[in-house]
Amino acid sequence: MTSQRPRRTAALLLAIFIFAVPAFAAPDVITQRSVGMELARDLAQASVDACRADGWQVTAVVVNRACDIQAVLRDSLASRYTIQIAQEKAESVILSGAASADFRRNRQDIRMEMNHVRGILMLEGGVPIRAGGALIGALGVSGAPGGEKDERCALAALEKLRERLEFAD
Repeated sequence: MTSQRPRRTAALLLAIFIFAVPAFAAPDVITQRSVGMELARDLAQASVDACRADGWQVTAVVVNRACDIQAVLRDSLASRYTIQIAQEKAESVILSGAASADFRRNRQDIRMEMNHVRGILMLEGGVPIRAGGALIGALGVSGAPGGEKDERCALAALEKLRERLEFAD
């Protein structure tokens, strides 16, 4: 009898292991939330409108979690280079998960190196787009006289559409 007890225990442990491992394994397919085209368009428009109210001609770029462009809106007199700058500000937000100004401030130790990474620009003016606490994209603005003003326009757009972001499903 005592010789069968270790076998039963081993068999029981093996069964537990076999059935428990899939419960702890990572899924093969995951679902992520991402900013939609209509919301991206509206955020870009609200950013440009906020800057226009202060007399600044800017570009707003919205990217999704994969850094794919969802919307670009360049005001009539904004420089064409503001498109690239706004996009790279937004991409730095996706990389860090924080506003580009916070990323720049918190990572002074690597700021110069990060500015040499293709697609990343550590300047103020990029903000995260969150819905239900999840990062769904980023908004970059460029063209106002100073990054803090670009960021102010981006934040004004987020505030204008806050209710849509809070209740996004």
